[in-house]
Amino acid sequence: MKKPSMISVLLFLTGLLCIVSLFFFNKSTLERIITTEKDVDAVAEQIAAKQQQVKSAADKYTAAVDSVQANINRMKQKQQTASQKKVKEKAEVAQETESRPSVFSQNSSPEVADGSEDSDSASSIFSSEAAQDGHIIGIDPGHQSEAVDMSALEPNGPGSSDMKAKCSTGTQGSYSGLPEYELNLEVSLQLKEILEQRGYQVVMTRTDNKTAISNKERAEYVASQGAEIYVRIHANGDDSHTASGALTMSPSQNNPYIPQLFDQSNRLSQCILDSYCSATGFQNLGVQYYDNMTGINWSTVPVTIIEMGFMTSQNDDLKMADPDFQKTMAEGIANGIDAYFAS
Repeated sequence: MKKPSMISVLLFLTGLLCIVSLFFFNKSTLERIITTEKDVDAVAEQIAAKQQQVKSAADKYTAAVDSVQANINRMKQKQQTASQKKVKEKAEVAQETESRPSVFSQNSSPEVADGSEDSDSASSIFSSEAAQDGHIIGIDPGHQSEAVDMSALEPNGPGSSDMKAKCSTGTQGSYSGLPEYELNLEVSLQLKEILEQRGYQVVMTRTDNKTAISNKERAEYVASQGAEIYVRIHANGDDSHTASGALTMSPSQNNPYIPQLFDQSNRLSQCILDSYCSATGFQNLGVQYYDNMTGINWSTVPVTIIEMGFMTSQNDDLKMADPDFQKTMAEGIANGIDAYFAS
């Protein structure tokens, strides 16, 4: 038998070595592939979990948006219903009071939006229908419609060289969309009704949103009509959207125009704020002191501004836009007026 040559043996060994190497290489590659597949499966599971979290968060967000929108729609429907009811009631009252004379003299009537004087319009702006033996309360629904140009200037106080715009439109509900001047008027009209039912006489600085009367003129008018106190109805706003609660504004004891009204104005502010927060459940932010408010500085009777809540707060704004809650707000202010005269 012929012996294999050295070359044949080497070739055989080389081939065998290649086969063994290839075996171990394939085994190692297979293990890596299996490990990679496991890693891919783990990542896929993590992605699936994240996707589920995102979907859950999106569902919660959608539900929250739908809830807020539903509340807004409900508030708007209530406002529309209430407005229709008020229009009907005003029409009925107008028929009954058509022959009544104006409470103004021709010289004391405020100008309407177009600048002309209208005695028929003036007769509907101020009220003196309550019992004649009651205390006289001046109520000022703050601000007025943007349709009225009140950008002209007036003194910040008697003898002041500091000039400020006669009036402004105020803020607006960030969630309800309700303008502040409308909210102020709605609450003031309900307050007027409640006070008259309790035997007070009420002087209103406006009963519509287009009456052209400045902050100075409002203060002067209620005093000229015999008001014993002057309550100015406002709502607040804040850039942060986190502030909430109610506060009142009073002249300080160092007010350069009406320092003599500090004690009574401070007491009036405290009485109204405490009663209002008790009725509404709003946070009591306390009495704050301002000497740069035209409507305060021109007052000759005890005066306060109540900032009923923040229209930039979702909680405050949506509550204040609710006509039923507005009645609660008005009752709280009326209770404060009762407390002032009882103390």
